[in-house]
Amino acid sequence: MRTRNQRTLARSLECTGVGIFTNADVKIRFCPAPENHGIQFVRTDLAGSQPIPALIEYAVFKQRRTAIEYQGASVEMIEHVMAALAGMQIDNCRIEINAPEAPCFDGSSQELSLEFLEAGIVEQPFKRDVISIEQPVSVEDDSGSFIQAKPLNRSVMAVGYYLNYGEDSPIPPQCLTLEINPETWMNQLAFSRTFVLEDEVEAMRGLGYGLKLSPEDLLVIGQQGVIDNELRTLDECVRHKILDCLGDFALIGCDLQGYFCAQQSGHALNRELVKKIKSTHQSRLSETAWKVA
Repeated sequence: MRTRNQRTLARSLECTGVGIFTNADVKIRFCPAPENHGIQFVRTDLAGSQPIPALIEYAVFKQRRTAIEYQGASVEMIEHVMAALAGMQIDNCRIEINAPEAPCFDGSSQELSLEFLEAGIVEQPFKRDVISIEQPVSVEDDSGSFIQAKPLNRSVMAVGYYLNYGEDSPIPPQCLTLEINPETWMNQLAFSRTFVLEDEVEAMRGLGYGLKLSPEDLLVIGQQGVIDNELRTLDECVRHKILDCLGDFALIGCDLQGYFCAQQSGHALNRELVKKIKSTHQSRLSETAWKVA
């Protein structure tokens, strides 16, 4: 089993953007944090609010996104931020945010990942905790979607995703498996954007979502293809689903080693898998590398 040292940012950095679901103008600041701090969000617009740990125990249900909540303060749409942190192996960070939702950026984690690289990433003296999958763990729902974690004969995380919305969908079936590390994250995943079907946009706008965004800000896909935008890769959609998996898996609060195989899995099912894996472990991980038995 391979272990590594914990890491944090070398300096603070600040980004701005717009929220998809709340339409909020968002300012978000990423600050270095000490060993064993983990990832914590702080709502600076809520006086006296406590930090919200980015852990599965604090996750709450929101449609089509991942959210965390603690003592009345919440932050949603955190999966792209969490994916960037996990992909770059940044384990300790205090995130100050002045809105209830993380910014959309361009629908991907690329801008944020580049900001992390520019700020610099430093190693810390404590080891990062690891869970290595020893026996298959799986979850599924009534629609046939499933996700499974299985042992792997190497000390790495690999994620495979099969996407198939059916014959009538303008999104063709796509399948991809990637080993996750900072290099593959930057070169293969960080740029992949969130996507929505054209016929879903009107319904979402009717609910008040995405009022400050246009098809140029993310991927809107109609029957004739991408609207007012271009794909970065032909399989960008499945790459973004792997990005989402990585962001949701990060709520376990440690490194994961094993093979994760998903078919049509979304945020809710991803989080159920994290809960199931974590429930087999002690509630407080130490420097020991734990194994799923």
